Amino acid sequence: MDQGSRDAAVSGHSLSEAPVRRWSRAALLRRAGAGGLAVSLGGALLARRSGPAVSSPSVDARVLQFALIVERLQAAFYAEANKNGKLRGEVAEFSRVVGANEREHVAFVTKALRGSAAAAPRFSFGDATTSEKQFVRSAVELEDLGLAAYNGQATNLSPAALAAAAKIVSVEARHAAWIRDLAGKPPAPLAVDKPLDEAQVRAALKRTGYIKP
Repeated sequence: MDQGSRDAAVSGHSLSEAPVRRWSRAALLRRAGAGGLAVSLGGALLARRSGPAVSSPSVDARVLQFALIVERLQAAFYAEANKNGKLRGEVAEFSRVVGANEREHVAFVTKALRGSAAAAPRFSFGDATTSEKQFVRSAVELEDLGLAAYNGQATNLSPAALAAAAKIVSVEARHAAWIRDLAGKPPAPLAVDKPLDEAQVRAALKRTGYIKP
């Protein structure tokens, strides 16, 4: 897939906005998987928001600080992989495109925190950014975990903060579908994703060993 078409897919443009071209089976699968996963996540966010929740500016800030850790981790992961230059072909393209998205997500969440963003932690990725096989495995894990984190926090957010998070989670869904396809996994394995609460996500992040004290 050429860069313009890939950027259109990742940024959420419709097919009509992308250049007219003949699509491969894999490309169609990525688009169908990404779209299906995005719809599933959007529905999950809205459905979970309908339940009982107590939201406030302080709760929004806590959730956004948590989201910022995940976004910074993903952005640093892709930045290091791109710098190391060990990726090839579409995997390298994925890392470049998604890395750029994640940097924008970090800026978006940082701005939403209005000057109260915590200092960034230190990261260490080991061979996850120097081995293409390890990179793909780790990217699948991080993208799936990011989606589960956003879904798990949906009921804690105010309507305004939820609307902001929804703008990110639909793009994250496209990331997850794309890398899962590259890994030979179903882009949208479930009709409804299982959310994880903050404790579960923090435990999963700790197991990766990527975030240093």
